[in-house]
Amino acid sequence: MSQLVLVTGGAGFIGTHLVHKLLEAGLRVRILDNLSPQIHGTEAHLHYEPPVGVDFVLGDVTSRDDVMRAIDEVSTIVHLAAETGTGQSMYEIDRYYRVNVQATALIFDVLANRADRQVSNFVLASSRSVYGEGAYNCSACAARRFPPPRQQQQLARHDWEPRCSECEGALEPVPTREDDKLQPASIYAATKLAQEDLVRVAASAQGLAHSVLRFQNVYGEGQSLANPYTGILSIFSTRIRLGLSLPIFEDGSETRDFVHVDDVAEAVLASVLTPAAAGVTANVGSGRATSIFEVATLLANIMDAREMPHVSGAYRVGDIRHNFADLGQLQASFGVTPQVSLEHGLRRFVDWVGTQPIPEDQLDKANEELRKRNLAG
Repeated sequence: MSQLVLVTGGAGFIGTHLVHKLLEAGLRVRILDNLSPQIHGTEAHLHYEPPVGVDFVLGDVTSRDDVMRAIDEVSTIVHLAAETGTGQSMYEIDRYYRVNVQATALIFDVLANRADRQVSNFVLASSRSVYGEGAYNCSACAARRFPPPRQQQQLARHDWEPRCSECEGALEPVPTREDDKLQPASIYAATKLAQEDLVRVAASAQGLAHSVLRFQNVYGEGQSLANPYTGILSIFSTRIRLGLSLPIFEDGSETRDFVHVDDVAEAVLASVLTPAAAGVTANVGSGRATSIFEVATLLANIMDAREMPHVSGAYRVGDIRHNFADLGQLQASFGVTPQVSLEHGLRRFVDWVGTQPIPEDQLDKANEELRKRNLAG
């Protein structure tokens, strides 16, 4: 009989794509998911149907009883369940800590105290946010630099770019490696780093193979269109469909590494099929930096938007300026190379969006909430 893989958060965006790939690989799959209303809608529990052959457990990773029930006969755990979103994490600190950190501790507590445990491999979905700002080169110092998080006073001056800590000179973004400095700039990022440390220590102590996969900005078909706190392409696609403007934070030149969900699911599948006995941490991205203005313009053109993107000069505390991934470790450990180009991935995303109901736009409401808390300007 094939191994049984538990996917926490398996009914979500990345989980849905992964589950299909696991089934295609001939593996048995169980999902543990609470069908969070912020992600799935308020009545998701009434109409969600797992893929044929998948064992679905409606439950929460913060519940010991639910975790105990879900891990029966499981050999690999893929831990995707998490609260995501930089802005919201800055004022819902307890919830982010409980769901992201405490739940991970709970899973390992259950594993450590279960005599009939069969789990031998653990895969964590982490985030590029653990780096804070990505890596940079200072040409004046001829050195690799890791600037600290930008402070609100700097952002309020519209002084967007990090500076060299030694000479105050201009910095050039370069691919971020897994062994680069880690300095989270948001509560969300801090919880992901805490998760990573728990996995490395607990998995090693319990003799489990383990992989920590640092996802870059994941996008694609199936991502939540209703959550105003995460998924910039979802937010923009909704505003385009409603004929609303596309306000771009800062000056639009901030960059991200956009990676299609299909490439992310392939990386996770590889870590399931090839357990890293000694443990491995790997970036999962496209390896390419794309400005927010560029990706918004491309999306607007594909969707024939009435309103084109415009720079607002607004900002959010905790946002980074630049980060894109060095993919050497991913290729060396799992032989995975991203296959979906940004334009092709966006066209796939747009085709899917066209089949979905138009959700209420909540961007202005979310931004106003941040401004009230002095977390945006």
